[in-house]
Amino acid sequence: MTINHHPPEDLLADFAAGRLDEADRLVIGVHAAQCPRCRRFIAAIEQLAGAALERTAPVAMADDAFATIMAAIDAPEAATAPAQAGSQPVPLLDDDLPEILLRCRFGKSRRVAPGVKMQPIVLPGADKSRAFLLWSAPGTRMLEHSHTGTELTLVLKGSFSHQGGDFRPGDFDFGDGEVDHQPIVGGDMPCLCLVAMSGDLQMHGWLGRLISPFVRL
Repeated sequence: MTINHHPPEDLLADFAAGRLDEADRLVIGVHAAQCPRCRRFIAAIEQLAGAALERTAPVAMADDAFATIMAAIDAPEAATAPAQAGSQPVPLLDDDLPEILLRCRFGKSRRVAPGVKMQPIVLPGADKSRAFLLWSAPGTRMLEHSHTGTELTLVLKGSFSHQGGDFRPGDFDFGDGEVDHQPIVGGDMPCLCLVAMSGDLQMHGWLGRLISPFVRL
């Protein structure tokens, strides 16, 4: 796999420092699992952080700190109602997905536009952004848009292109309010992406403004 598009270094540094929201962390984590270059950068940041901790003056802890931590580790998890057989939605194109995603819980998939389906990923700890799989039919042309928040996109299968280049499996794309693009899916096969998004899409043009109330990701 040849990866040509990578997350910005500030996002990788925030991932290493544990500062990302859970949805953003999922996308960066799946990319890094496939990308030796980004794994090396994350490891370097972690080493720098470890060295900084070693130079930090120690702070006194409560006498019962260790016992409190061990009690929290040993505490039984909250009981949850068992899922009925067959009731758990399976991910879109669930064959050969990255292992990290196979451990996730998924909501029901739905059609969001002609030739486009999305499936939410259940992340109880996410509070700023949401994660989902986005499936697009071959040759699909998205409407030109920007974002009120951020959009982290990782190509899992297939391809798409826009003004920023061609994106294939393993490639990462970043969008925010300063990015105005119109992705076009490759014509040879469907495109499946892992997306973390905060805010909403901002559609451009008269058609975009007309249908934007009906497009929710």
